[in-house]
Amino acid sequence: MSNRTFTLGIVGARGHTGAELIRLVAAHPALDLAFVSSRELAGQRVADHNDAWRGELRFENLEPAAVAAKGADVVVLALPNGKAGAYVEAIDAAAPETLVVDLSADYRFDAGWYYGLPELTRDRYAGQRRISNPGCYATAMQLAIAPMLADLAGPPQCFGVSGYSGAGTTPSDKNNVELLRDNLMPYALVDHLHEREVSRHLGVPVEFMPHVAPHFRGITMTVNMWLQAPMKRDFIHTRYVQRYAGEKLVKVLDDAPWVSRIAGRHGVEIGGFAVAPGGRRVVVVATLDNLLKGAATQAMQNINIALGCGELTALGGRGEGGKG
Repeated sequence: MSNRTFTLGIVGARGHTGAELIRLVAAHPALDLAFVSSRELAGQRVADHNDAWRGELRFENLEPAAVAAKGADVVVLALPNGKAGAYVEAIDAAAPETLVVDLSADYRFDAGWYYGLPELTRDRYAGQRRISNPGCYATAMQLAIAPMLADLAGPPQCFGVSGYSGAGTTPSDKNNVELLRDNLMPYALVDHLHEREVSRHLGVPVEFMPHVAPHFRGITMTVNMWLQAPMKRDFIHTRYVQRYAGEKLVKVLDDAPWVSRIAGRHGVEIGGFAVAPGGRRVVVVATLDNLLKGAATQAMQNINIALGCGELTALGGRGEGGKG
């Protein structure tokens, strides 16, 4: 494990994920927060917006060239889709050795970037300095499907429900609490970005139907899989236990997990394993916190791997201790 201290900057720090990243950096013994960029919060103290942070660090409004000029060891881009390119171009030109972790979908289909879902892809990490963080829904789908990948008889059908924090902080119908009250809002029912993402990275087509619910955080992913040959429930359950043995952030349950029990936690819970009569259809349920394992926690796993720190450094709790 490295004994160095590394500097880290966050671009797009106003959002929910940015706030969680600040908490994790505050709890990390080898990371110092060098800058936080937010157009809306420029000039304001980070500590006034995040109770995990102490000190006088202030938000800045940094253009791409200014971010590159900061010379941070790590830059995390927590921006909406389509906004990362200018920052990556500036860093490529001025500081190519910077470790860049992009939380948007902009580079998830780029073969030149490492796709960082550690439980499935850590053996493909070979020192790449450009890391694309998987989507929140996509993380839940892939972890739920991967152990059965070789036995699928057709595309898995994935019914996803997310808390409204997944829609970000920019006002929309999908994070309007009044519209969501007593409601479940379906959207993008075919060809969702995460459907394409999972199909690409698992190498099989998937069918995904996302919904937004009135709770703030957490994803429930119910996956229906048809199998090539009949299987017993105990055999399937054991396969998941064996596949994720040693994975500290994946817990395999017997029953279907509850989203209320994963909120604010770093890991993933997978359970259910309901097998239909005849044994050729199984339904598996996965839950995770979309802001943590679906975003900030996974980014920190990737950063730790790239920097030579223990993969779970700063992930022992929710990262509410602070330094400044």
